[in-house]
Amino acid sequence: MSEATAPTGSRLVGEVTVRPARPEEFAAVGALTASAYVADGLITADDDYVRELSDAAHRAEHAELLVATDDSGLLGSVTIVHPGTHYAEISREGELEFRMLATAPAARGRGVGEALTRAVLDRARAVGARAVVMSSLDAMKAAHRLYSRLGFSRLPERDWEPLPGLWLRAFRLSL
Repeated sequence: MSEATAPTGSRLVGEVTVRPARPEEFAAVGALTASAYVADGLITADDDYVRELSDAAHRAEHAELLVATDDSGLLGSVTIVHPGTHYAEISREGELEFRMLATAPAARGRGVGEALTRAVLDRARAVGARAVVMSSLDAMKAAHRLYSRLGFSRLPERDWEPLPGLWLRAFRLSL
């Protein structure tokens, strides 16, 4: 298998393969993403953000949508965005951003989040980005440990508040 350095590439990590999502998977990707956020108590099932998380087809239309799979099926997904595009939040020129990284609860602890994050880094290098950025809720402590281990640093000057009282913490990794 080739590295995920192009939209059609895939990356094998153990038994987990990361590749672009296929249109026939969009509904399942959306359901997995929303259910992972709800299962972690990050949002409630009736939260407005559930609609955005669930609409994987829209994400794939306006960004790059990767999935992690194995022989049992879909394990997780991540959305890669370029600065100035529909889903961009904090990225600037020369940076690639990722959002909505989700791992199915049953697949936790298998390196799915790391495989997806490494695929984002591979993609960033392939397009010549100087850095990768992302935002994360304070409650996402396991994700923060992963990002730190991979070399991401806090970027407090880009922390932001999408809703009153809901702060997202920014992270950056220079390539």
